Amino acid sequence: MSELPKHFDPAAIEARWYAHWEEERLFRPDRPEAEPWTIVNPPPNVTGSLHIGHALDNTLQDILVRHQRLLGKDALWVVGTDHAGIATQMVVERQLMETQQKRTDFSREEFVEKVWEWKEESGGEITQQLRRLGCSMDWSNERFTMDPGFTKAVTKVFVDLYNDGLIYRDKRLVNWDPGLKTAISDLEVENSEINGHFWHFSYPLEDGSGAISVATTRPETMLADMAVAVHPSDERYADIVGKNVRLPITGRLVPVITDEHADPELGSGAVKITPGHDFNDFDVGKRAGFEPAEMLNMLDAEAQVVQAADGLIPDALLGMDRFDARKKVVEMIEAEGLLEQVEDRVIVTPYGDRSNAVIEPWLTDQWYVDAEKLAVEPMAKVRSGEIDIVPKSWEKTFFNWMENIQPWCVSRQLWWGHRIPAWYGPDRKTPIDLHDLSSTTRDEVFVAATEEALLADLRKYYGADKRFEFLESEEDYLEWDNVLASHQELRETIEDLIPIFRDDDVLDTWFSSALWPFATLGWPDDMIQEVLPLDGGGLGGGDPSARDTGSGEITPPQTPPHQGEGLVARPGSDLARHYPNDVLISGFDILFFWDARMMMQGLHLMGEVPFKTLYLHGLVRAADGQKMSKSKGNTVDPLGLIDKYGADALRFFMAAMESQGRDIKMDEKRVEGYRNFATKLWNAARFCQANGIGASTTLEAPEAELPVNRWIISETVETLETLNKAFDDLRFDGAADAIYHFVWDKFCDLYIERAKDELNAPTDEQIAAFYPDSPRTNDGEIAQRKQETKLVAGWVLDQVLVMLHPFMPFITEELWHAMGERGSHDIIVARWPSPEADVDQEATAEMEAIFAFGGQIRSARSELNISPSVRTPAQLWNGSEEWLKKFVDHTRYLNRVARLGQKVIRNGNMQDLGPGIQVGFGDATIFLPLEGVIDLDAEKARLTKSLEAAQKEAGSLDKRLSNPQFVEKAKPEAVEKARADHAEKAAEAERLKAALERLG
Repeated sequence: MSELPKHFDPAAIEARWYAHWEEERLFRPDRPEAEPWTIVNPPPNVTGSLHIGHALDNTLQDILVRHQRLLGKDALWVVGTDHAGIATQMVVERQLMETQQKRTDFSREEFVEKVWEWKEESGGEITQQLRRLGCSMDWSNERFTMDPGFTKAVTKVFVDLYNDGLIYRDKRLVNWDPGLKTAISDLEVENSEINGHFWHFSYPLEDGSGAISVATTRPETMLADMAVAVHPSDERYADIVGKNVRLPITGRLVPVITDEHADPELGSGAVKITPGHDFNDFDVGKRAGFEPAEMLNMLDAEAQVVQAADGLIPDALLGMDRFDARKKVVEMIEAEGLLEQVEDRVIVTPYGDRSNAVIEPWLTDQWYVDAEKLAVEPMAKVRSGEIDIVPKSWEKTFFNWMENIQPWCVSRQLWWGHRIPAWYGPDRKTPIDLHDLSSTTRDEVFVAATEEALLADLRKYYGADKRFEFLESEEDYLEWDNVLASHQELRETIEDLIPIFRDDDVLDTWFSSALWPFATLGWPDDMIQEVLPLDGGGLGGGDPSARDTGSGEITPPQTPPHQGEGLVARPGSDLARHYPNDVLISGFDILFFWDARMMMQGLHLMGEVPFKTLYLHGLVRAADGQKMSKSKGNTVDPLGLIDKYGADALRFFMAAMESQGRDIKMDEKRVEGYRNFATKLWNAARFCQANGIGASTTLEAPEAELPVNRWIISETVETLETLNKAFDDLRFDGAADAIYHFVWDKFCDLYIERAKDELNAPTDEQIAAFYPDSPRTNDGEIAQRKQETKLVAGWVLDQVLVMLHPFMPFITEELWHAMGERGSHDIIVARWPSPEADVDQEATAEMEAIFAFGGQIRSARSELNISPSVRTPAQLWNGSEEWLKKFVDHTRYLNRVARLGQKVIRNGNMQDLGPGIQVGFGDATIFLPLEGVIDLDAEKARLTKSLEAAQKEAGSLDKRLSNPQFVEKAKPEAVEKARADHAEKAAEAERLKAALERLG
């Protein structure tokens, strides 16, 4: 047993214990025969740093994995980072800008090499920060989404989905970020309300019979208008449906069409339709019969005006930035006399979360996944319960999104990322001018996972006698003449040469992270062809190139099989043992971007759900309930909180506040309170050390005779049952509440206080001086009571440390070793409690009566303003011999906690006792006379004044809460506070009223 320092210092123990756990590989102990249990972390960006959301998400995961490890399971927490295509490329490009360089100064290969250099030097800072939080991840198998193995998996998935008809190239609208010059996902778009305008234009009818009024917040897009839509039931426009209007500026004729998208109640009821620059208009355009290839696009990748397909945009507008063009278009329309009015209006505007550029809906060719088909199986698994979404309230949202799912755009216009394994070449069916490829179609697509497979596809299409020149990009293809000029040998043999160029784009990072539950475990390398019996008992012959060696190990087929029936995970591999995962924990905000897509990919590629339970937690908000953001300046640094209060306190706060999906309001005072909780446990352990209480030598509860020891064993059993149920139900708040109150209230405040009187047992003379009727004891009995209490206290403290370990790993490991010699038996790999004891109802009833008595006396003394230094005389009235004996057994404790007089007198009646405190004790009564103890008149006056004040304030709050206008119009937090204040004042009034009644 090593003596604990007087003061608890988290910083002194956290780094030491974490290094020890990691060095000893205790996060993944070797348990090949144990039941597997698996969880994967949502891979944070390699550029990221720990924010408060990460702290919540990873704390919850760590609590679960530590608990499962304590249960003896082969608990695996897969860890890794995401290559974060946009964020990482931006970091490196900013570094280049510091030396007046830019990405395009380098070849693609050179730039990617620079990104890898940055990753090795500076990437992954967040993994060190996760260690500070105490995350017990399997760092020995840390993964990165650009590792060779993971890249192989990503490439295979793309090729397989393409071959299955589930990935295709299409022209559709995307969220285009002109600052980054790439498509981005909805998650990377932030909507803000800004002051803008609503312009009303007049579009004249072609036949000169009138005009139709339209309104827009983006006047520049009218350069690409293709129709005007009215609602089918809008009779105002029935006569002009099918006619054409002539657009200002361009003079283009566009039809008046009907579509339910047009709202008759909004503005004029007519809306301009620009399919190439608005998501709603794109759908309207398709319904009207416009093919995407026909839709006009009047902006380039930098959001500058370019000529549309019909060539009608005036030269004066070409090359202008879209916002400059907006002003110019309004001026030109006004000059034509077609500007009707301009309204001031607040406009919801989308911004790129990284570039802060206004996002432009942009029509472009991209790669898409057929998410509608892939969504079918996940929905079925959620409905059947094979995937359990917790809390259930999110199921409705899940189904609503999945049933209305759109094609998933997976291509990004970046250099850093998984490059799309697609190549393009000329169409062999049309003449190929190898001296001018810019005029040659290049629509043939070849998708392959390896160079060999690509060459096979090319030879099959173009002929086995052809040679191929592989170009790096479409730009090189269009500049083929330059390539020929620099390669004389190519010019001499050009007749049998076919130029092929690779797709420039990379895959969206959500595409690769969707493979996380199985690609991190060895897929596809650990997928083998199932060997079926050769005696006719099987359903088929399997792959003849796969064979059973007789050792129970199956060799893989000579050619890696395509995903499909007959494939199984290699027996004994992590993939076989740990897929499906048991639980996934994530924020609800990535339910569709990550969670649902893992369901799609896992079910399609593995044939099984990726995880059995999906737990969705809420957001950590600022103390006032607002969403945290850097722009608001209300973010909280979790590392700063760890520096100030320790990781254990922050972790416990996260668990205690997490209530199945509800948002958490950040409250530093509560974090401080949990630091105090750790200090209280520390001091309890120091008390045990000082009294010769050490580590327990038994897993089961010790034999106990004393009621107080039987009671604390019962409380331990009940707490364990509560914890087990809370873990089963994923009630982090319930689990934290149970262990907190057991440690603070039961173990520290009640048991240790009561145990002091057994560890420092009074002599017979001391007891007799207090209660003359008490029986005599002997030294042997006293020694036995003391020894029993030491054993029980040591055992309970061990149970406390193990039960608390998932929440507060550092202090529990420190105290575990400080309480006795454990050898290499660290608490992180200890056994979850199994006391093999029942709840002792008799001991529980007795101790609850004892503690209630002490609490009531203390409360009454406090209400009556009796100084702690003043001892009150006591009289014991009536009562059975059983309860009188109990009083004797707890004499010293009662005397100490209730500050009773030096001698308790037992009398037979209670008449004419005067004012005093009367408290029940079993079937006996304790009476504490107050005559001469306090100034009764002064105390009555004080209590009366306080009572009136409390009643007045409670009445005022009640009146406010009874006002419907206050309840309906005030901020929710103001109403909540008023209710809490009312309850507090009402309870205070009741206490004061009871205190007055005691004084008579």
